[in-house]
Amino acid sequence: MMKAKELKNLSAEELAKKLDELKKDLFMLRMQHATNQLDNPMRLNAVKKDIARIKTIIREKETNV
Repeated sequence: MMKAKELKNLSAEELAKKLDELKKDLFMLRMQHATNQLDNPMRLNAVKKDIARIKTIIREKETNV
């Protein structure tokens, strides 16, 4: 789980890259969950929250400029 303070220090490009990685992770976790291969189902919630956190920070940066 990422901290908001850590994410605020990243550039817009780095945030976009992290967001892309997390979306891929979420897809893979959903596939594992569908095939009953997921070990830790709480990881789904953590990744979703990280995605929301990054999107919020990206939006904050857009509106502050």
